[in-house]
Amino acid sequence: MSEIKIVYWTGTGNTAAMAEYVAEGIREAGKIPKIVSVDEISASELEGDAVFALGCPAMGAEVLEESIMDPFVEEVEGFASGKNIGLFGSYGWGDGEWMRSWVERMESAGASVLGGEDAICQEAPDEDAQEDLKVLGKELAAL
Repeated sequence: MSEIKIVYWTGTGNTAAMAEYVAEGIREAGKIPKIVSVDEISASELEGDAVFALGCPAMGAEVLEESIMDPFVEEVEGFASGKNIGLFGSYGWGDGEWMRSWVERMESAGASVLGGEDAICQEAPDEDAQEDLKVLGKELAAL
């Protein structure tokens, strides 16, 4: 399938902006991105997709957003085996622990993870982060 879903949660808009750069990379690689806020999709809609991306900023003590995104990710863990999942997100403090934990969760569930700490940025995505996110999109499109 040429469409790749990018599902994200954002509090300040930084992760939404990051999703746009992932989408740009997907488009540049000749595929069709579909950006969807996590509250507008059910995890089961990803079950048939071999490739997709998930984005979430660090919250609290470097964890995923707990009321919407974390339950969504828990559901994805149930069918993640064999999937190629791109992970990205922003943070305001810390050192990326939330992303390392998220990558570990998805890999433990059997997914191949792209992005991760290579696709995080502090606050809004700067030029380097924008490029990294486009690369993530191109890598997802190549699968």
